[in-house]
Amino acid sequence: MSLGANSYVQGFVSNPPAIYQGSAKGFCVPILNCYACPSALFSCPIGTIQHFMVVHQIPYYVIGYLSIIGATIGRMPCGTLCPFGLFQDLLYKLPSLKIKLPPFLRPMKYMVLVALVIVIPWITNENWFSKLCPMGTLIGGLPWVTISAEVRSMIRDLFWIKVSMLIFFTASSIVAKRPFCQMVCPLGALYGLFNRFSLVRLKWDAEKCTHCRKCQEVCPMEIAVWEGENIGHCIRCLDCTACEAINVCTVLTSESTKESEQPGSVELA
Repeated sequence: MSLGANSYVQGFVSNPPAIYQGSAKGFCVPILNCYACPSALFSCPIGTIQHFMVVHQIPYYVIGYLSIIGATIGRMPCGTLCPFGLFQDLLYKLPSLKIKLPPFLRPMKYMVLVALVIVIPWITNENWFSKLCPMGTLIGGLPWVTISAEVRSMIRDLFWIKVSMLIFFTASSIVAKRPFCQMVCPLGALYGLFNRFSLVRLKWDAEKCTHCRKCQEVCPMEIAVWEGENIGHCIRCLDCTACEAINVCTVLTSESTKESEQPGSVELA
């Protein structure tokens, strides 16, 4: 997906380098994808939402587009398509001390969605999440600084703040699973709102589950499935479905027995 969305090689080889400005930029991919990347053919949905906030309009197209995706497969684009998620997964494979992020940090991504993507851009007329996004720095900011002397001449303090944030998430991804996805990603937060109601979902079979925690060990988001197989924190990577107690289902199939057997369970993320 990322290679297809960023296949405008002319952006790198033209003289001077230039951002693609064709009609495809009017459409969003279902993942984070920096508009300013020299090879980007399509827009980022979060960047597009911010644009509409800056001009004080309701982004009906993007809301409808993301709602269709979320209502169908929930947060699955995060687990199967996102290049920044893959970047973090690969970093975590490096030998190092490993830690688990505390669950109370999970709701932060909803605050980022509301504050940095919606409210602050509306008030300040600035795309603040895009200015700070580590994905944008990785595939947009750093390439431009590398290939364009003009861009290098415009470097100010904000650029080094962006680089520092990328370094932070790069380093933290070595010791913790997907810290950006777990704590910050506003697109993941938006998709996660649909997980409990999406057409495609997970089904946990309490009778087959031994609570061995293998699902939590393989989960990129460190979820113990019996705590809630369709919580908004789940990225639907389907790694846990290797266990016979967890299967993919749809709203047309019978629901998991978890809710009736464990009525007190609450998951905020």
